[in-house]
Amino acid sequence: MTRVHVTGAAGYAAAEAIRLLHAHPLVEVGVLESRSHAGEEAADHFPLLRNTPYRFDSPGSVAAAVHWGDVVITAGDAQESRASVPGLLAQGARAIDLSAAFRDDDGVAYGLCEWQRDAIAPAQLVANPGCYPTATLLALLPLASIGRPRHIVVDAKSGITGAGRTPQTGSLFAEVNGEIRAYGLSGHRHQPEIERYLRAGGIGVPLTFTPHVVPVSRGMLADAYAIFDDPVDGGAVEAAFRRAYASSPFVRVLEGARVPSVAAVAGTNDAEIRVDVAGPVVRVICAIDNLGKGAAGQAVQNLNLMLGFPEESGLSDRVAVV
Repeated sequence: MTRVHVTGAAGYAAAEAIRLLHAHPLVEVGVLESRSHAGEEAADHFPLLRNTPYRFDSPGSVAAAVHWGDVVITAGDAQESRASVPGLLAQGARAIDLSAAFRDDDGVAYGLCEWQRDAIAPAQLVANPGCYPTATLLALLPLASIGRPRHIVVDAKSGITGAGRTPQTGSLFAEVNGEIRAYGLSGHRHQPEIERYLRAGGIGVPLTFTPHVVPVSRGMLADAYAIFDDPVDGGAVEAAFRRAYASSPFVRVLEGARVPSVAAVAGTNDAEIRVDVAGPVVRVICAIDNLGKGAAGQAVQNLNLMLGFPEESGLSDRVAVV
């Protein structure tokens, strides 16, 4: 079996990746490297890892243990990834990076699985998308076949785990509980990523992006509005979405009165999408789990594509989240 190592292993997204890898039938969990919790047991920090035997190792442990053909999920910050990934690749490993270190680099596969399968499969390095870009791009890229909108507006809301696992996280919940907080209004760090890959998909138009943090532990809901100059054919839009995701096991395009639900996708790698058309405005709502499809779940889906496994491998079970 292929060994999969994790660096930055004590973060929220890394813990979710470890949980998924532990249950994956086709891979073996390797070294779990953590600068902050070296020597400590993962089960002592994450309740969902209570049934696992893993211990965090010290910095440099992955580089010392990696062999040709191993895969490394790098889940630390961008500076750490920039420093470590070239050496891991030189040792014959392949890497999936959860930070923003390589998302703007030409020649690096962008890990939006439903739209980049052919680039991901042979890649040595995959840049895992951010959670906001994942929900937004899934919602908007099918519209490229309809025409060019005049403007796009995205109103997106993330659970507090999107802020990362830091010493300040506890106080963040106290501040956000009972509140819906808009932030990053002068330029959120994910907006350039969204704009770059919308352009690459044929939708290079002005974007107004408003992120919010809401008092749920995990989950994301993105409301995207594409404004065209002329009325849009609703049947053509619906057909474009069904065609785009017909072979995508994790994307559900909803019918009838159903609306995307954060509760429905929590603990999964799923995305739920609803599309409505009103004259020249197309509204697309997308729900994902920011730690699942928005981070670790998508990383494991990328892993499956890179290793030639079925995309659903290790991702079919839902975990109960609170």
